[in-house]
Amino acid sequence: MSDFEGNPGPAARSGRGASDAMLRLHANLDERLESVATLGDPVRREVYQTLQRNAEAMTRNQLAELTGLSASTLLFHLEKLVNAGLLNVEFRKLGERSGPGSGRPAKLYQLAHAEVTASVPDRRYDLAAELMAAAIEASIRENVAIQRALSKTAYDAGRRLGLKAGSIDGVLDSSGYEPYPDGDGGFLLHNCPFHRLSRSHSEVVCGMNGALLSGALEGSGDVTHAVTPDPEGPHCCARITRRTDAR
Repeated sequence: MSDFEGNPGPAARSGRGASDAMLRLHANLDERLESVATLGDPVRREVYQTLQRNAEAMTRNQLAELTGLSASTLLFHLEKLVNAGLLNVEFRKLGERSGPGSGRPAKLYQLAHAEVTASVPDRRYDLAAELMAAAIEASIRENVAIQRALSKTAYDAGRRLGLKAGSIDGVLDSSGYEPYPDGDGGFLLHNCPFHRLSRSHSEVVCGMNGALLSGALEGSGDVTHAVTPDPEGPHCCARITRRTDAR
């Protein structure tokens, strides 16, 4: 059965499916480009890499000791990293003392992401890897064919993305498909997030892509559109068309 047919059925929906962590892979391209640009400053990159080498959250004073930077200089660059979404901030008391007289909570900094990547056009090879790894695990655990496991995994991930975005165009925008109205109530997809993989492994990757988009339609509650194969398309092997029975 073609993965473009959408809902993989009750049997394919059993099991754990793709992890919710996949949703975190779909940060907006503009945000990721801003994050990469922020790390272009050598001082901020040094601060970021210092935190990267330490598993625990750190205070500004601890960072000053390791980097040799002044507290005021650090504060400026730390706030830039926080505003770019590269660092998280938490407040907690350090040491064993608690209660009145134990001092104010310290401000600590920690990496928001294990890594930061961006590409133009937008590519999502990390998502493809997550989907394929999860599918292999499911195939081994449930003793099902790998193609069926990948279809289910991608469909479940797409459904989660649809639930989060609330609309199919929201999923397409956030996932790097660069949707454009086709003039008939659907969307042409002017970018393939899995471009290089789809050129060398088209049957596997295009099937995965179709299942992901079909799941996104269900997750977003969209009953007016369908995923249609577009193997001759210049950018993506699928497009979103308006259903003929839609009102």
